[in-house]
Order: sequence, then structure tokens, then C-alpha cells
Amino acid sequence: MCELVHNSVLDGIATVTMNRPQKRNALSIELIEALEQAIESIERDDSVRVLILSGEGEAFCAGMDLQGVMADADGMRRMLRGLSRVLRRIRRLPMPTIAKVQGAAVGGGCGLMVVTDFAITHPEAKVGYPEVSLGLCPAVVAPWLIRKIGPGRARAMLLAGGTISGQEGYERGLATHLADRDHLEAEVVKLARSLTEAGVLASRTTKTWLNELDGSLEDAALDRAADLSADVIASAEAQARLRALFGRE
Repeated sequence: MCELVHNSVLDGIATVTMNRPQKRNALSIELIEALEQAIESIERDDSVRVLILSGEGEAFCAGMDLQGVMADADGMRRMLRGLSRVLRRIRRLPMPTIAKVQGAAVGGGCGLMVVTDFAITHPEAKVGYPEVSLGLCPAVVAPWLIRKIGPGRARAMLLAGGTISGQEGYERGLATHLADRDHLEAEVVKLARSLTEAGVLASRTTKTWLNELDGSLEDAALDRAADLSADVIASAEAQARLRALFGRE
């Protein structure tokens, strides 16, 4: 059976790669659980100075894989709670984190992109939050987008729904760096290596303090977010839209 997440460490740089390319790395329950296990191993590894989060294939992460759980309210809730845990564990890692966004980062995938400290993408990538367009609620990813681009711009983006180009995502602040598609890998490695040169104590103390200042260590709203999203997905309106989307009418 193919491993859903690849995890490697070289010269202080850990790379965690979602490995479900045939589904554009859409987040199933199993992938979320594998991702959480990989992040947990990084938490325990004192040799890691930087984390790179990536996706195998053409997409970074196409969001939540709802087809298998759309009629399973408990499964949806479990999936959303798992994503909420993964997002906060990535945010709270003691070392700097980088998202390598070589392709689509949509919905929950865009959540993974913005929760990292740095995100590098290219102009042609597709990013954004189409949830409301589908009758869904982006509650799980909303807190991290607010922290990334501010409440006003996050409100407009989440309520409008849809996706935008990597170029526009960079201009709106979803990504910290923009590179040509052919140079994306090199730019990610260059940034990761430069981050390993920082003082370990200084880097970790600074990151922890920044997380405290922006509320990233507070759990109450993050816990509630998963249940809000799950309740909306279970509604008759969302179920009808999802059945139409997946051709199950």
C-alpha cells in the first residue's frame, strides 16, 4: 500500500510530502491522520531546523475529499476535527515552516498554505477558498487566514468564495514569496537553507512569542470551528449542492 505521507530529514531540513497525487492530494481522513503522525515525528526531532510542507504531483492540496463522507456526519466531523488539529500543530512547530505550493491549494489546502510561516508559489497556481460557493462553511481555515492577511481582507475573500491565481494570491498576502514555476523548487531550498543559519534558541523563542501575540495558541475558537463546518456540511442545503457537484442526484 502506498504511503500517504513521505517524511524525510536532511541537513536539518525536514520535508513532509502529501502523497495522494491521483486525488490531487485531497484530504481524506486517512491522509489527515498520516499528516498528523508525520508532524508529530517532527515535533520530537530536535535535529530539525526547518520544515517544508509539499504535495506530490501537480497539486499542492485540492482541499477536503468530501465524496467518501458526504453522507457520514460522524466521518465529516472526524475529518474536520483532524484538519483543525493538523493546522494548529503545524503552526505551533518550534521551527520555521515553508509551504511549497507548486499547484492548486484550495479550501483546506489553502489553509495548509497560510498556516505555515512562509509559502512559495508561482503565478499560474490556483489558490483560494471556494467553500461558500459550494454551500459550505470555511470555519476551520478562517482563523488562520485572518492571522495571515487581516480580518477585513479575509472576510471579503471567504464570503466571496472562488479561487484566484498564484500571482493574485501573492499580491493579497496568501503567499510570502513568488517564483517562476521552473525555479520554485530551487527557491524553496534556498529559503530553507537560509533559515537553518538562524540561532536555534532565537528562532524558536521568536516563533513561540509571535504565536502567543497573534492568538495561535488559543484553542477555544479552533475547537468550535470544526463543529461549525461539520454542522453546515450536514445541512440539507449543503448535501443537495454536494450531490449535484458529485453527480449523485
